[in-house]
Amino acid sequence: MSSEAPRDWDAVAYERVADAQEEWAREVLDRLELAGDETVLDAGCGAGRVTKLLLERLPRGRVIGVDSSPSMIEKARETLPGDVELIVGDLLTVELDERVDAIFSNATFHWILDHRRLFGRLAAALKAGGVLEAQCGGIGNLEVFLNTVESVSGDERFGPYLRGIASTWNFASPGDTETRLRRAGFERCRCWLEERSVQPRDPGDYLKAVCLGPHCDRLPGPLHEPFVSTVLEAIPRPLTLDYVRLNISARRGFER
Repeated sequence: MSSEAPRDWDAVAYERVADAQEEWAREVLDRLELAGDETVLDAGCGAGRVTKLLLERLPRGRVIGVDSSPSMIEKARETLPGDVELIVGDLLTVELDERVDAIFSNATFHWILDHRRLFGRLAAALKAGGVLEAQCGGIGNLEVFLNTVESVSGDERFGPYLRGIASTWNFASPGDTETRLRRAGFERCRCWLEERSVQPRDPGDYLKAVCLGPHCDRLPGPLHEPFVSTVLEAIPRPLTLDYVRLNISARRGFER
């Protein structure tokens, strides 16, 4: 979902450690007003853990799940009923057969660098008057942690492989996001930040599955564990990750 080829995730590991992400997703789901018969796009559905919660709110409706990671979609197929449509695809290019009533997304948009194009594609996928409820990393997200990771990335063991890694994320501001949404055709746009702290039960597994995956993808296999261990050694214990979540609520405008 960036200028590079979409990365595959370790779906099993992510599913095991992503309790905080599920908790945040439940709050976003609570903002999504549904009658129960809608068609909803889960944009970045992952392994289906949250998609299952969304499906429970649609007893007469259906969900379309899209994720760029084949492993995530494979895991989601094990988790969800067989009639749920699941698509391996980039949100910047995926084509749906029909427009949907609503779009839900959690912990995905910050992995996509081109938000202008993203919101244009989402608007095109929505029916007029359809709603978008989403949350992702916002400006300042994991700032102290990522500064530490950047310092570790300069180590001579890792540096040759990790140049340019900072361009992996797009932690946008509420103001910029509202502007991009309106330009894409959304109305009633409201974006705001929330600070959340997480202390993972298993710091090493959490970092490898959730935060340092892009780094490990670039490193040779024998350097994965040394890199994660070096990051952990550079951070005070207990590991505390200071997340900043960007909440997005918007409605697609009607055609004129």
